[in-house]
Amino acid sequence: MPLNRRAFLHAAGLSATAAALTGCGGAHTTSPPRASGSAGAAHKLIGFPGLARKLSGPLVTPDKPGYHLARRSFNPLFDNRTPAAIAQCRRIEDVQACVAAAAAAGAPIAARSGGHSYAGYSTPDGALVADLSGLSSVLVNADGTAVIGAGARLIDIYTALGGAGRCLPAGTCPSVGIAGLTLGGGVGVVSRKYGLTCDRLVSATVVTADGTSRTVSASADPDLFWALRGGGGGNFGIVTSLTFDTVPAPQLTVFLLGFPAGAVPDVLGGWQDWIISMPDELSANCHIIGGSPPSCTVIGCYIGSARGLNPLLSGLIGRIGSQPTLRTVAEHGYLDGMRYFAGCSAKSAAECHDQASGRHWNREAFVASSRVLTAPVADPAQISSVFDGRTVFVIIDGLGGAISRVTSADTAFPHRGALALMQIYLRTSPADRAAAASSVVQMRDQLTGVVGGGAYVNYIDHTLPNWAHAYYGDNLTRLRQAAQRYDPDRLFTFPQAIANS
Repeated sequence: MPLNRRAFLHAAGLSATAAALTGCGGAHTTSPPRASGSAGAAHKLIGFPGLARKLSGPLVTPDKPGYHLARRSFNPLFDNRTPAAIAQCRRIEDVQACVAAAAAAGAPIAARSGGHSYAGYSTPDGALVADLSGLSSVLVNADGTAVIGAGARLIDIYTALGGAGRCLPAGTCPSVGIAGLTLGGGVGVVSRKYGLTCDRLVSATVVTADGTSRTVSASADPDLFWALRGGGGGNFGIVTSLTFDTVPAPQLTVFLLGFPAGAVPDVLGGWQDWIISMPDELSANCHIIGGSPPSCTVIGCYIGSARGLNPLLSGLIGRIGSQPTLRTVAEHGYLDGMRYFAGCSAKSAAECHDQASGRHWNREAFVASSRVLTAPVADPAQISSVFDGRTVFVIIDGLGGAISRVTSADTAFPHRGALALMQIYLRTSPADRAAAASSVVQMRDQLTGVVGGGAYVNYIDHTLPNWAHAYYGDNLTRLRQAAQRYDPDRLFTFPQAIANS
C-alpha cells in the first residue's frame, strides 16, 4: 500500500511496500488582503451589493448555511479565518464580477484554487474569496496541448491526461490546485526530464485589476506571461485557465531506499554528488526524518524500466558505502505511477477524487518553511546536526536536468542552477502551533548558515526574513515592474506581495 506524504511522514517505520510522499503543501493562488489580520480577530463586515445576482454560483456569507465549510483551506490552523464572503465561481465572468465588486468596495480579494497556501493567504480575514474550484475542466487537444481550469486538482488532471496518453510535470499531492503550483514554478517527480510545470505553460487566461480577461503568452502581454511563470500567486491578477504543452505519457519505475538512524551524513553526501551525475530520466529526493539521531530515505522515479534503474541505484549505494535496510522498486504506467505517489493506488478514481476535494479531503495541520540548496554541502553533517532531536522533517527535492537548462531570466523562477529545494515541515495542532513554528524557524535559520538564504515561494513562510530576495532573487525588479503595470492601485496585495517588497 503506497504512502502519501502524511502517512509517510508520520510512520514510525517503513514497510516493504511503502511508496513515496506526495508533497501536499503546494502554492497559493491568492490575491490576499492589504494587511494581515490576526486569525479570529473581529473585522468590519464588508458588503458587495449586487454581486450575488451577477454570479452563476452562490455567494456564501457568514450568515448563510455552508459558510464554515466554504471558508476551509487545507490546513486546519486557518480554520478561524473569517472572510467576508466566498464567491463560488463557475465562469470567467464570475471572476470579473468579483474583481469589480472588491475594487468598488475597497475590499481585499483572494483567489483560491486548491487552498494549500502555507501562510493561509487563500483564506484571509475580511476578504472576498473567489473560489475557483468550479473552474476545473481538463481538455486535452489533438495536438497534445491541454487547457486546464485554474481550480482543477492534480489527481483529476493526471486522470484526464493519463487517459489521453499525455503527461504534465507537476506535483504529487492529489488535492493541490494547478494554478498556484504553476505560478510558483511547480516541481514534480518528472521535472528533471520535462521541466517545471511553468516551463510547459503555453498561455494563461488572467483577470487583471481593471477587470479585463487577458489571454497572455509569449506574444501577448509577454511581461505578464513571464511573471506568471514563477512569480508566485496573488501578485498580478486571478488566473482562470492555463494551457500547457504536454508530452507523451512515459513508463515510470518508482523506488524507495530506506536507511537506518545515524546514516544521514553518508546518505546526503552520497545523494548530492550522485544526483548531479544522473540522467534526466531519473528524479530522486532525499528525505530526512527527525529523531535522535535522524534517519533518511531516498525516493523517486525513473522514466524507463527497472532494468535501467537498478544500476543507477547501485551506484548511489556504492557512494554511500552501506546497504539500505529497505529497497523497493516497481514499474508502473504513467497514470498508475502518479496515483501511486498520490496514495491512490488502492482507491478507485472516484474515491481518490472525493478525498482530494475540498469537502472530503484529508486535511493536516502543519507549519513549514524552505531553503534552497545551491550546491553540494561540503560537510553534510552540518545539516543533520541542526535537527537536535526535533521531529521536524526536511524534504530535499532534487533539481537539475531540464530545469537547469532554462536560464533564471527566461522565467520568473530564479533557482535554475540550484541543486535542490529544501522543505522544512512539522505536523502540529492549533494548541501547539506556536512551539512548532518556533522550532521550524530555528531550524530554518540554522540551515541558512549552511546553505544560504534562498527560498521557494510555493512553500511561502510569513516569518521569512528578506523574503522578496529569497523567493525571487535577481528577478525581483522585473516582477515589481509587472505588478506596477498591471495593478497600479494594488488591488491584489498581501503581506508578502511583490508590490510590498
